[in-house]
Amino acid sequence: MSAGEEAAPAQPEQQQPPAEEQQQSQAAEQKKEESPVQEEQKPAEEAAAAEAAAEPAAPQQPEVTYKSLVLSAHGGYDKVKLQIKKGTPKPKAGELLIRVKACGLNFSDLFARQGVYDRLPSLPTTLGMECAGIVEELGEGVTDRQVGDNVLVFSRFGLWQELVTVQVNHTFIMPEGMSFQEGAALLVNYITAYMILFNFGNLRPKQSVLIHMAAGGVGTAAVQLCKTVEDVTIFGTASASKHEALKEHGVTHPIDYKTSDYVDELRKISPKGVDIVLDPLGGSDTCKAYNLLKPMGKLVIYGAANLLTGQKKNLMALAKSWWNQFSINAMQLIPSNKAVCGFYLANLDNETEMITDVVNILFDLYKQGKIKPRIDSVYPFEQVGDAMRQMQEKKNVGKVILVPEVPKEEEKKEEN
Repeated sequence: MSAGEEAAPAQPEQQQPPAEEQQQSQAAEQKKEESPVQEEQKPAEEAAAAEAAAEPAAPQQPEVTYKSLVLSAHGGYDKVKLQIKKGTPKPKAGELLIRVKACGLNFSDLFARQGVYDRLPSLPTTLGMECAGIVEELGEGVTDRQVGDNVLVFSRFGLWQELVTVQVNHTFIMPEGMSFQEGAALLVNYITAYMILFNFGNLRPKQSVLIHMAAGGVGTAAVQLCKTVEDVTIFGTASASKHEALKEHGVTHPIDYKTSDYVDELRKISPKGVDIVLDPLGGSDTCKAYNLLKPMGKLVIYGAANLLTGQKKNLMALAKSWWNQFSINAMQLIPSNKAVCGFYLANLDNETEMITDVVNILFDLYKQGKIKPRIDSVYPFEQVGDAMRQMQEKKNVGKVILVPEVPKEEEKKEEN
C-alpha cells in the first residue's frame, strides 16, 4: 500500500435474527399475503358479535288463548265458569272462524244450565245460541264471505266463546250501522217473534195480541213487530215497574200479573178475548191462553218459563207443570174454531232457507227503522252469573248481552 492510500474503515457486521423468529415472520407474511380478505373481515365480525351481544334478546311470542264460558255441571249460576283455552280453532271446509264481540242470553241457556234442555252434547260444553262478530279465517270452499266481514251467527249451542268456528250458512252479514250488541240481540228473539206472529199467527190489521213477559227479549221484539201492522191492540203482562217502558214502546194495555188476574183484566177491556196469544209460560197459563182466544184465534206455545223457580231444577215445579199441562184432541179443536201451535227455534237450525228468508225481512225492517233491538244490560264473561240472575229473576227490560271484554263504560267507571 503506498503512502497516499489510507486504509478504509472497517464496516460493522449486521446481526441476523435467530432462525426461529425468522421462520415465524416469514410465515406471518405469507399468511397475510394468502388471506388479506379474512384479516380485514375479522374486525367487522368481532364488532357485529359485540353489537349483537349488547342488544336484548327478541321477546318470545305469547301463547294464543281465548275465553270460553263452559257449563261444567247442571245446577246454579256458578256451574257456568270462565275458562281460558289455548290455541286457535281451525275452520273446516264450509266453515268460518269468528272473533266474537257480543253474545245473546236466552231462556234456553237458563234451561240448559238446569239440565232441562235436550239439545246439548254431554258436559262439559259451551252454551250460547247467538252472537255477533268478525270473520277472521275462511274454511276451504267458502266464497261468499270475506275476512273482516261483520256477521251474526245462529246455532244450537257453543257460541259463548271469544273464538268460534261455525258453518257459513249459519251466518248473516250485518246491516250497515248495526252494532255488535244489537246484532247479538236480534236473531233468536226477532225470528221467534216474527214466525209466531206472521207464519203461525197471520197477524192482520185491527187484530189483538196478548204478549206474556212483554218486557223480555221476545216480548220487546213482538211489540215492535206488532207495530208494523196497522191498528193492532197489544196486551202485555209485566210487573208494574215496567209499565211505563211498555207504554213508551207501544203496548196498548200493560197488565201487572203479580197483583191481578190478567185474564180478568183483559176481559174487562176485550170481553171476547184476543186473536193471538204468545205463550212462553206453560202449565196452567196455557189453558188460560186457549180460553182467551176469540173464534179463529191462534195460541202459539214457545216455552215453559214457569219451570224456572230457582237456580236449580225444581222437581216440584216440573211435576206441577206436567199435572197442569194443557191437553186437547183433534175432535175438541174442530168445534172450537181455534188453533194451537208449538214453536221451537232450535229445531229449525237446519232449515237455512226458511230462516234466511225471515232474517232478510228483519234486516229490511231494521234498515227502515221499524225495529231496533233494545239492550237491557251488558255483562262481561266474568259476570255471567249476574247476567243469568238478571234474566231469570225477570228484572230485564229488553235483551241481556254477554261480551268477552269489559265494556269501555265500565272500564271508565273503575278508573274514576
